Amino acid sequence: MKTHTNIVIASDHNGYLLKDAITRHLKEKNLLIEDLGPKDIERVDYPDYAKKVVDKILEGMANFGILICDTGIGMSIAANRSSGIRAALCLDLFMSERARLHNDANILVLGARLVNEITAISIVDKFLETKFEGGRHSARLLKLT
Repeated sequence: MKTHTNIVIASDHNGYLLKDAITRHLKEKNLLIEDLGPKDIERVDYPDYAKKVVDKILEGMANFGILICDTGIGMSIAANRSSGIRAALCLDLFMSERARLHNDANILVLGARLVNEITAISIVDKFLETKFEGGRHSARLLKLT
């Protein structure tokens, strides 16, 4: 029987500090989170860390992922290359809610230079608390597969 984490998180070097803050916040909420790196601000390549999160989700080892880079664009592109992944770059609460409600996003992407820590944490909380609405949105998602 596989056991899995609820949330996996990773970043590149530009997103490291925000990743660390979000990880601490989620642990304080007693959520099961696995930090997939990096472990410091040394330069790394974002596609390598996007792949780590994507693989955990596709293997059924996590329900949700969080990816962070400078703008969030690179991580979004890298993650969405995989079928079964719906990575959404969110800059505010409305986008975060809609990403889950209408798109059943399974990865939240943040831009470390676009949102401050307080806003990012609010976006993460909204993403995790919002349930997929289903209905007409399910039929639309089927068209993506």
